[in-house]
Amino acid sequence: MKRNIRFKGKLRNYLYWPMFLTVLLIMMNIPMYFYDIYCGMMVSGFICVYFIVEMVFFYKCRPLLVNEIINYATQYATVQKRLLNEFEIPYALLDYNGKILWVNEQFSELTGADRNYHKSITSLFSSITKEFLQKNERPKEVYVEKNDRKFRISLNRIYFDSIAGEGEFLEIASSEEFLTAFYLFDVTELNRYMVENQEQKQITALVYIDNYDEALDSIEDVKRSLLIALIDRKVNQYFSQIDALVRKIEKDKYFVVFKYKYLKTLEENKFRLLEDVKTVKVGNEMAVTLSIGIGINGDSYNENYEHTRAAIDLALGRGGDQVVVKEGEEITYYGGKAKQVSRNTRVKARVKAHALREIIVSRENVIIMGHSLTDVDSLGAGIGIYCAAHVLGKKAQIVINNPTSSVRPLMECFSVDKGYPEDLFIDSETALEMTSRNTLVMVVDTNRPSYTECPQLLERTDTIVVFDHHRQGSEVIENPLLSYIEPYASSACEMVAEVLQYVEDGFKLEACEADCIYAGILIDTNNFMTKTGVRTFEAAAYLKRSGADVTRVRKMLRNDMAAYKARAEAVRRAEVYRGVFAISVCPGEEVESPTVAGAQAADELLNIIGIKASFVLTEYQGKIYVSSRSIDEINVQLIMEQLGGGGHLNVAGAQLKDCTVEEAKRIIKRTIDEMLSKGDIEQ
Repeated sequence: MKRNIRFKGKLRNYLYWPMFLTVLLIMMNIPMYFYDIYCGMMVSGFICVYFIVEMVFFYKCRPLLVNEIINYATQYATVQKRLLNEFEIPYALLDYNGKILWVNEQFSELTGADRNYHKSITSLFSSITKEFLQKNERPKEVYVEKNDRKFRISLNRIYFDSIAGEGEFLEIASSEEFLTAFYLFDVTELNRYMVENQEQKQITALVYIDNYDEALDSIEDVKRSLLIALIDRKVNQYFSQIDALVRKIEKDKYFVVFKYKYLKTLEENKFRLLEDVKTVKVGNEMAVTLSIGIGINGDSYNENYEHTRAAIDLALGRGGDQVVVKEGEEITYYGGKAKQVSRNTRVKARVKAHALREIIVSRENVIIMGHSLTDVDSLGAGIGIYCAAHVLGKKAQIVINNPTSSVRPLMECFSVDKGYPEDLFIDSETALEMTSRNTLVMVVDTNRPSYTECPQLLERTDTIVVFDHHRQGSEVIENPLLSYIEPYASSACEMVAEVLQYVEDGFKLEACEADCIYAGILIDTNNFMTKTGVRTFEAAAYLKRSGADVTRVRKMLRNDMAAYKARAEAVRRAEVYRGVFAISVCPGEEVESPTVAGAQAADELLNIIGIKASFVLTEYQGKIYVSSRSIDEINVQLIMEQLGGGGHLNVAGAQLKDCTVEEAKRIIKRTIDEMLSKGDIEQ
């Protein structure tokens, strides 16, 4: 056997170097014959003796050297095996079918399987099956639990042909079979430390009183300090239960720090503080509401605080009385059941008007757009902004791609004959050509980029202004130069009407312009029956003074016979779910504006005794449009947010894709059931 073993590589070169030296000596000996034959013969004799001695030693010592190498290799392999057996990491070797071939001491100690245990690895870990091991695309690491311990299993394939190499005396046929090196890591303690580390992280929260001034104004002066003290006590008591640090940074603002492990407790009781603080009554007619913003899992304390600031801004932008938890891009909402409180002061509107004026004056032109499927409120708000830009000497255009029958009568009022530019209304392609970095893009009646008539416009300019009355969601227009979002407002037209009064001294609307803005308020308030406040009527009064005529507006807003029949059919086909929810489908085949008819049908369903909320589905352009309405008991905005939409407490909507009308109805019913079971809404 030893004769068949041949040396290779550096060892062979090292043993053969005397033979190579013999060749060199012969080459040196040849020239010596030309100088002295006697000396040449002596050297030749020496070379012969040297070669004979070298060959004798080589062949006599070669077996001894092989024995030494084999003995060393054997001892080295024994040391390796011993080290592997005493390896601190539990280790096992499995065959192709998952049968245990060999285990080390640590593996035996941890699993109870000794060296004579040659069963399948599945008997120890049920999730590690033969099929799993033989998968071509299986994970290299697996996490399992056994005897209340958690393990990380690392699997490494060892193919026979890769370890055999090109041996001279061992040949193994190529095969797809393999061995599996099985490493077992106990990560129970590591996971516990990681959980503890996560739970000990500090979380920052901001707590704002939404209606501080309004609540104080509703009580006597001597009771104001008592109301403030009771609110402070409620806030401190609530957070003291979780060992939190609470500091009052302003008269109506609190800064809170607590550990991450307590966040789950707050979420489980759905931030009971929101409801507790409403019970504070010392003669105040108005219930106090809070907004809370929480930022978590940032890479630093500063990043956590930035998340907290963004969360509280979002909570306030959605109307208050809610908690917003922001974790990176993921946002969770709690609360938001109370009706938004309308502030009677118009200071904010005046400030926004002055800021808008400065922005318009500093820009080359103005492009105005609302949401897709432009409605009367979106058009009226756009006309109002056009008027502001026109009086300031700037060219303004409104983006409307496919005007429907609901807005076409209003658009016809702004013809060239009446002194309006021919390109007042443009489509998306024209708008993209007209927009540059120095263009103001004004977004009205929506704050979601995907809902706008032309989302690409938002990328063409550095100046974006947003005016909207819908609650904000997780999808918002990024980096607007000016954002005016007031969920308490009845409509975008109401907000624009307020702003127009401060844009320019002596500014006066034309009658048709006032009609259009007034129509937007009229539609969104359902003839002043929903979401109306003091400022709604003040805006309407301003428009009336500017020449708005109710009769003209009513004529322009009349429906055709097909739309009226569709609305009546939706009411006729309504299904009452759980005794208080009306769900129906509005046919839209012969209706030019089926979504408008659907919204009107949802309003009509609320006139039925016992109906607390209505949902009307309309299939249009490959989507299912859901219009939802309520009077005061059900917050339909929370329901629509579960479907990816939004809106207000009493008026909301959503768009569903890739589903049929029947599937959409089942989704709405399932959402209602889930929210009722969780207590998010009450029947």
